[in-house]
This record gives sequence, C-alpha cells and structure tokens, in this order.
Amino acid sequence: TLHKNMESSYPAFVTYTSLIYKNMTTPVYTTLKGVNESSSSEESSSSGEEDGSLCSSHTSSSSRKDSSPGSPRSLKRAVSMASMTSESDYAIPPDAYSTDTECSEPEQKLPKTCCSSSDDGKSEPMEKSGYLLKMVKTWKKTWKRRWFVLKDGELLYYKSPSDVIRKPQGQIEVNATSSIARGEGKQVLQVLTGKRVYYLKADSPNLLEEWLRVLQSVLRVKAASPLFTQPDIRPGMKGLLIKVKHGYSKRVWCALIGKTLYYFRSQEDKFPLGQIKLWEARVEEVDRSRDSDDDLMACGRGLQVAAFTIAIHPQEQGPTYLLIESRHEKDSWLYHLSVAAGTTVGKVGTEFEQLVGKLFQLDGDANSQIWRHPVLCFSKEALSSPLTTLPSQALQTEAVKLFKPSTYHVSLAQSALQVCLAHPELQNEFFCQLIKQTRKRQPHGHPGPLQGWQFLALCVGLFLPQHPFLWLLQVHLKRHGETEVGKYAIYCQRSMERTQQKGERQSRPSRMEILSILLRNPYHHSLPFSVPVHFLNNTYQVVSFDASTTVDEFQCRLNQDTGMRKTGLSGFSLYTDDPTGRELEHCLQGGIKICDIISKWEQSSKEQHTGKSENTRTVRLTYKNRLYFSLQVRGESERERLLLAYQTNEAIVAGHFPVNKELALEMAALLAQVEFGDFERPFSASGSAQTKSNQTLKQVLDRFYPKHYRRTTTEEQLRQLLQRLSTRWASLRGRSSSECVRIYLTVARKWPFFGAKLFEAGSITPSPELSGRVWLAVHEDGISVLEHNSIKLLVSHSYKNLMTFGGCKQDFMLVVGQSISTNASKDKPTEKHLFAMDASKIREITLLISSYINSAHQQKAAAHHLSAPALMVAQPITLKSKELRSKSPPALGRPSKAPTLL
Repeated sequence: TLHKNMESSYPAFVTYTSLIYKNMTTPVYTTLKGVNESSSSEESSSSGEEDGSLCSSHTSSSSRKDSSPGSPRSLKRAVSMASMTSESDYAIPPDAYSTDTECSEPEQKLPKTCCSSSDDGKSEPMEKSGYLLKMVKTWKKTWKRRWFVLKDGELLYYKSPSDVIRKPQGQIEVNATSSIARGEGKQVLQVLTGKRVYYLKADSPNLLEEWLRVLQSVLRVKAASPLFTQPDIRPGMKGLLIKVKHGYSKRVWCALIGKTLYYFRSQEDKFPLGQIKLWEARVEEVDRSRDSDDDLMACGRGLQVAAFTIAIHPQEQGPTYLLIESRHEKDSWLYHLSVAAGTTVGKVGTEFEQLVGKLFQLDGDANSQIWRHPVLCFSKEALSSPLTTLPSQALQTEAVKLFKPSTYHVSLAQSALQVCLAHPELQNEFFCQLIKQTRKRQPHGHPGPLQGWQFLALCVGLFLPQHPFLWLLQVHLKRHGETEVGKYAIYCQRSMERTQQKGERQSRPSRMEILSILLRNPYHHSLPFSVPVHFLNNTYQVVSFDASTTVDEFQCRLNQDTGMRKTGLSGFSLYTDDPTGRELEHCLQGGIKICDIISKWEQSSKEQHTGKSENTRTVRLTYKNRLYFSLQVRGESERERLLLAYQTNEAIVAGHFPVNKELALEMAALLAQVEFGDFERPFSASGSAQTKSNQTLKQVLDRFYPKHYRRTTTEEQLRQLLQRLSTRWASLRGRSSSECVRIYLTVARKWPFFGAKLFEAGSITPSPELSGRVWLAVHEDGISVLEHNSIKLLVSHSYKNLMTFGGCKQDFMLVVGQSISTNASKDKPTEKHLFAMDASKIREITLLISSYINSAHQQKAAAHHLSAPALMVAQPITLKSKELRSKSPPALGRPSKAPTLL
C-alpha cells in the first residue's frame, strides 16, 4: 500500500488518485503463463484494454467475477487454492467445494443435476455440474472425461470433482456471441464460441437434455439481459428481501432492472439465481391479517422478521411473495414494481407520481388539464413532503432539504448535486423538483425562471432519472423547445443523449463547469467547455469538450487538431499535474470523463489549501509520449517528431540520457535553431545588441544543456561555452526546423534506450553487480537496470521472463524467471529483485510495464488477425517438457502472458 505518511499528510491526494487509479494504491501484476491440455486459443486472451481493465479488477467488488480467461479471478484461484491443497490420495466428494474465489470451505453444494434455484417449478435453472466427455484434438480425435461446473454464468472444467478447489483446466466462454446446439452423433452437444467449436458428450439422453436446457437459459440471460448487455445500468430498486414461492423462503439480493426483477445469492454475485418478468403482472400489497395464503404461512420464520408483504402474480404463473421489513422500503418496492408491471399506473405512489402516471397513460397529451395541477408547477413555498416515493425516512428528509424554490449559486449547486451522486435514490426526486420549478402554471405552460433551467442543464450532464420520470423529462424538454428558454431545453436534450450514451458521472460539477453553464450560454456550442493542453515545447492547444467527454474522445479531438496519429500508434498520453502541488504527474486512463477529472482535482486542491484565500489553481493538462514503439517510427507526423525531440531534451537536461559535453552542445544548438531560428550575431560590438545575443545564448544553455555539466563551470569556462555554442548555432544558418528535428532524433535514436522511461531506484537485493543507486529503464522489449552515473547497461530482463512485478511492502519488486539459455538450476528457477522507490513511482512503473506488455499482445493479435480484427486473442504457447522445468511455477494460470493483478 501507499506509504502511511503519504496518506496522512495528503488526504487530498487520495481524493484525486482514487478517481485516476480506481482506488489502486500500489498494484502488483503477474504475467500468466501455463500450458493447457487442449492448448486451445480460447484459453489465452489478453487482459482487455490498456490498463483500464487491469486496474479495475483490483478494486471494485463488482468486477470481481468477470473471469475472462487470464483474469484476476482465475489467477487468484491458481495461486491461493493450489498452495492450500497438497496432492492427496483422498477424493473430495463431488461438489463439496464451491468454485468461488473468496472461500474454499464447502458452501452451498451443487447437486449433480439439479439447480440451486429450483425452489419454484417455473424458474429456469442457471447452475449445474457433472461429468461430460470433451473432444480433444491431438494427432487424432479422442474423448476425455472431465468434470464440468456451470456457476455464475461460467462453464469451467476439471479433471475430477475433487479438483474444483484448484485451478480449472479450462473455461468455455458462454456469452451473447456463443451458440449451443445438438451435435452429430448420440448425446453430443456443441458449443460454438467466437473462436472455436467444442464437442461435449453426455452419459445419457436425459443428461444431454438437462445440460442443453441449463446452458440455453444462461445464454438467454446473457444475450438479452441488460445485466450483461448494459453492465453499467443502475437498478431502479435493489436490496435484501425474503422471497417466498411454493412455501419455500430464501433471503436474496434483488435488483429491479427495466421490467425484470433479478434475484441473486448475494450482492456481490454477477449472475442471477433467477428472474421474474414483471410486465403485465399483478403487483399488490398483501394484508396478512385477512389474507393468509398457505404458501406464506408455510414459512413462519420470515414472517416474524418482515412486517410487510408484496405479492407478484406474473401471467400464467404462481405468485411470488416478497417480505419487507420497513414501511418506507415497502412503499418504494410497491411503486417501482408497479411501474415495471405497467398495470397500476396512476394508482400507486405519491400525488406527483400518480399524476405523472396518468399523463403517461394519455401519452403526455398537451391539452390535458393535469399539466396545470399545482403539484406539477412552479411553487414559491418549500415542499412539505418529497415528490417521489423514497425507501427511508432519512432520504425523505434529505429530499425536502434539496428543494430550493429560487436561489442556486455555485457552492449550493455543487452540494445539492454531490448529495444526489452519493444517494442515487434521490436522483429521480431532484429531476422532478427541477421539472416542477421550470414549469409555470399561469400563463399556461410557460417556462419557469431561467436559473431552474441552468440547473437542469447542469444536472442532465451528470445523471438521468429513471422511467417514468425520464419520459416526463423528454416531454418537458420537447414542449419548451420553442420558448425563450428553448435554447436551454435543446441543450439539455443534446446533453441527455450524451449521458445516455456514455453513462453517468463520478463527481459533482467543477467550478469551471458551473460557470460555463451560467455565463457562457452553453447552447451556442455543442461542446460548451474548453481547457488548454500543454506541450513540452512551451506551446498549448485549447480543446473543447462536453459534460460526458471521456479522455479517449478528448485525445482523439486533440490529435485531429494538432496533426498527430491516434494514441495507439503515437504512444502519447494525457497527464495532469498533482493537486497537492508536489512534483508528480498522473497519466489519465481512456474511460474517465474529463469533467470528473477537473472536478476531483479542484476538490483535492481545495482540501489541501483549506483556510487559505480563495484557491485559484486549476488543473494543468500535458500531452507527451508514454509508450515508444520502434515499429511505429515510420508513420510519425511532423508534430510528433518535434514533441519527441523536446521530450528527449528534458531527459538530457535532467541527466537521464548519456551525452558527452561535445554532443550535448551540438544537440543544444539544433534545438536553438528550432526554437529561435537563425542565430543573430551582432554586427558591431555595441553593448545592447551584444547583451541581447548573450542573453539568448544563456537561455539556450539553460533550457537545452545538461544541468550537471553546468554546475561545475567557472565564469571563464561559461564564456568559452557560450562562444562555442554561438559558433555551432551559426553553422546551422538556413536550416529549417523540421530538418534540425530530423538530425536531432537521428542522433538521439542511436542510444539503444531511446524512448525508454528511466526511474531512479536503490537496489536492495544483495547482488554484487547491482548495488546502490541504479536506473530502471522501462522500454518496449523489457526492463533494464542501468548504472547510475554512466547510465551503462548492467542487466536486462525481457517481458517474457517476467513472472511478477509491482509493489512489495514499500519497495518495487521484480520476480524474474531464468531464461532458457542460462541453464537454470532446478532448485532456483526464479529470482526476486527488490528496489527502493517512492510509492507514486512504484505505481507509475508498474502501470507502464503492464501497458507495454498489453500493447505488445494487442499488436501481435492485430497482426495475426488482420482479416478478422474481432478475434484479437493472443496465440497459445506450447512449451517442450524440458523448457517447462525452467518456467516456474508452471501452474500459474492460463497461457495468456498478459499481466493481471494478484
């Protein structure tokens, strides 16, 4: 983890980095290697996009279960489970272990052929385990008996049931693009994934039917359910309830998404135990004192805990009962389930909700008198109760506080929106309040005050309400398109579409965002905000964006404006400075929204400078090279070359680039010609002109000559240096800027580590050749250790020999497998190197290495599949048995070499 003192002295720093690095402090990655009995390409895919996918899995509990091959889950299982179990002769009874990552105790056991959600006859099973024969193609086709487990929507297979606590032998992708059908021959089923076809054979026709049924129902959920088609979708309601069906009760985590109620074993589960289709179902509250259903009476335990009951009667199915503990929660569930069922619209919920329901039934008829109802129109008085049904008293109190009839200034706007982001349940309420305050009753249908509209414009860029309030918002904006505030309404419509497309925001609006909406008439621009991006040659480019623009989209626009290739080719990335004012920079991941970054930076900076005068610092964005690929040099644009030259100069000046004094002067003269043009030598030795040219020369030395060479110069030596510089510079007269940059880069690229990023470190590992201060150079081929003073190579480790890398307590760790050529001794197949480094540098170097490894995989994959870019998957590696011994440990996951978090 981060150094403790850093966290305590810089709480503001954590505010910002939690967004940028998704709460990751010091990551540890491991590269996955291993050989699979079927050595099939489906088991070796690289870990998603650059580092976004790598990082998220470390932190968010929700992404814990996405066990794509080579994902953290499979790895964790490989490491922790394998180390806990020794090769024993005892067979563990079938299904005694869950295949879950977190625990290896027997939990809910899976019977061989039935499903754990079989508590109701109609619900389709989603889990199963049992033996199947799997066709393996070696030099001839053979069938091998494997134990298959379908759980959490994943199909894993093992040698036998006793192996389920170990790493699975493989996984067959079951997702929206897969298809499942009967195969040719008896009891054969075939699973067609995007990459290959699997043939599986059941022991009996009945078993085949069962497997077909279960796999198809999992496939249906994955193909159609918004849980998988829109993973970011927010449930309308969610919570722990007791579900009763056929007299069988079970405490489940429920999530209402669209018109379906999904229930899960726990909140962390990704894949549902089952679902109830609500459309046109009858939803009602059950009065238990009068209406005592046998099913309900059968589960006395649940009835004592929960005071309220809602019954759902889907068409042509038996009822399901939900037992709920508090009245507020019951009202909320009743309202949201009724809306999803569409049967009692206009009869449930608050007065506001009932009016909206009636309008919805009338399809928003503009002439309806309901629109003129005082509850739906602007009011100067405060609210006595919330406009929407909320699941707790605390939220109801908060909702009434949110309502501000007339005043909205910057900090008020920020705090109100912050509350809505922290408590998503209030988002519907807040939109209803804003819609109410932007509608005038007299004269009929006139828009409310401008401030309400400005607030609405801010709000739609952050998050959106749910049905039926989203429908109400759309009707409201459409109706006001022609009025004087119509420009705001049109802007809101555009912003709303973008939020639907890009998902909601993480952070409240920044000062810049609010002031732009209040002062800059956002409707004049499709991109109402803009910010300068700085380059290393002291120039900048102003780039425009909107409330939903991501870093990827922003970089795309920046590349177009400045004539650079897309980031995947140029290797350039966007950086911000540190909000606490320290000498640190943060590389931004592609999926984060620019507005969130600016807002979090602003909040952190404010926290850091509390009590001081109004803090006016704003975030500084810089665009520079992060990944350098020698293969991409041929396509470089003029602008990229220029910026690379200036970046190399930064390294030279800081002493991270080996140049002797002579060469350093040559390089400085080249950049002087680029920066200032021809050297103006004064004709007469008159004082002022002489001083001016001397000042320019001194400036050139300051900016382009290594600091460590300047430190030791005497006055006389400095005069000679300036003299020599002026001669060199004068000799370049007439050379164009692009020609000088070309010469500069040709010289610089002669150094084998050109384009590498150097990190200063102290070597801790006791080894004679690596002691004291060193440089760690990270480049496209691997990581090299360089001597500190001479910057000469000591040792190199290629990425393919890298086992694990990242933070280890407060140091940076590299675990390196011996290369095959070094005749490694069997007892010492790997070596661990430790380096002392600053915590933020450990994070930076770890993420950089993982980006290089992933980029190599993506480039290799793209080259393999130029004709079919959809199949971007790394090729499996096949190792001979002799090589296997030197790879340690061979059971470290699947054949992908992409890094994953431990």
